[in-house]
Amino acid sequence: MKVVITGASGNVGSRLVPALLAHPGVTEVVGIARRPPASSDIAWHQADVAESDLKPLVRGADVVVHLAWLLVPSRKPALMERVNLRGTQAVLDAVGAEGVPALVHGSSIGAYSPGPKDSAVDESYPTDGIPSSLYSRHKATAERMVDAFERRYPDRRVVRIRPGIVLQAEAASSLARYFLGPLVPQRLVRPGLLPAVPRTPGLAFQGVHATDVAAAYVAAITKPVHGAFNVAGSPVLDARTMAQALDAREIPVPLAVLRAAVAAAWHARVISMDPGWVDLGTQSPLMSCDRAQRELDWVPRVDVRDALAEVVAGMASGAGVDTPVLRPRDAGVGRVVEVIKVAAGGARR
Repeated sequence: MKVVITGASGNVGSRLVPALLAHPGVTEVVGIARRPPASSDIAWHQADVAESDLKPLVRGADVVVHLAWLLVPSRKPALMERVNLRGTQAVLDAVGAEGVPALVHGSSIGAYSPGPKDSAVDESYPTDGIPSSLYSRHKATAERMVDAFERRYPDRRVVRIRPGIVLQAEAASSLARYFLGPLVPQRLVRPGLLPAVPRTPGLAFQGVHATDVAAAYVAAITKPVHGAFNVAGSPVLDARTMAQALDAREIPVPLAVLRAAVAAAWHARVISMDPGWVDLGTQSPLMSCDRAQRELDWVPRVDVRDALAEVVAGMASGAGVDTPVLRPRDAGVGRVVEVIKVAAGGARR
């Protein structure tokens, strides 16, 4: 089986590639990225999913996995739309034109419409997104694109993986860049130094370790399954659970106050996380993973509290790996350049 992966150097792809190489049914893995890593155990194609001709790159694949996606810069929605939406359509068009038998699309909990926190929804729950979140709107729109692909190519096997927030130490610096930005000192983000976490009504979300997500993708790639699969670990990350994991205390913060504070910090370019992420944390439903357990034989191995602590410790130590996406945080002159770019309104992809 030949597997081609877009965005293979990112948070999920970095764990998926070695997991696929270890699977006896996979004979070849090919990565596509705008900035491939300098060294790797697989073949790489340097390409921009929104601009490059992808048809020759997916030709001959048994499965294409679409992971290429931008989380930032939300201050440049046109750029994010170009990569996330035009790029997704380009991948779908190439898969369709080249007759690739199977597509595994990297969706997200962010695709879901607002939902309950006191019960878990299955994969039939509406995927119209959270309107105030650019990330969520893009994920929901991508789901509609995949719907159209399935109608056009009913003979193809299509799978959608909808994970919670994907956590691992190797992505700590990347996540810090995405959500904190260069102005917040990473060394201060560590268990015991974080004074408190907000106890805000509705703020509860699901996470999952990247190793567990990769296992779900491998199963979706190699098993004859169709449809969507929720993928999340346990427990749910609410204020109490996060406070315990981070050795912090809870403080009550009204939702309006938390959102206003995040919005002010984002507008002032102190942080990279826009207030739509607060809305995602408070409005996204909790997901049931029963279908993944039944059909993918998938069971998460890493406790989400441990995964969160791993990421926070990784942020404090500047953890990362030698890929353009997951590189450790810049230091010295590189850090100064990063700060200047933020002050000037730029962003690094």
